[in-house]
Amino acid sequence: MSSASEALVAALLVIGALFVLLGAIGLARLPDFLTRLHAPTKATTLGVGSLLLASAIHFSDLAGGRISLHELAVACFLFVTAPVSAHLLAKAALHRRAPTMGSGTPGGAGREAGEGPSTSAPPASASGAGRLADNDVART
Repeated sequence: MSSASEALVAALLVIGALFVLLGAIGLARLPDFLTRLHAPTKATTLGVGSLLLASAIHFSDLAGGRISLHELAVACFLFVTAPVSAHLLAKAALHRRAPTMGSGTPGGAGREAGEGPSTSAPPASASGAGRLADNDVART
């Protein structure tokens, strides 16, 4: 393995580790669900992608010039599934009317804790009946 490819692999590993760390810190520190969802899907996807690219370069050099496709297959799967799963989680949160920053949640910009009821979602009945979302189909 040449020193140039070793330096490239080392740089990709450090960059990937920093992106994964940034995504983990964002997941732990951001205030509401939608912003917490943003950190791991963007930063961690880039981090794991660069880690997989470093692994592919390393094992391609060891194999005598053959390209290692295992890591590229995992990276393609990651880049397809991470945005789709994040989109579905965000849609589910919006459908359930999850509180967001500034929407009246404690700690948000809307009100201080203990200053009255939240206005982020209308009160739901005990059974949840009578409330349809835009994409729900009314059953007759």
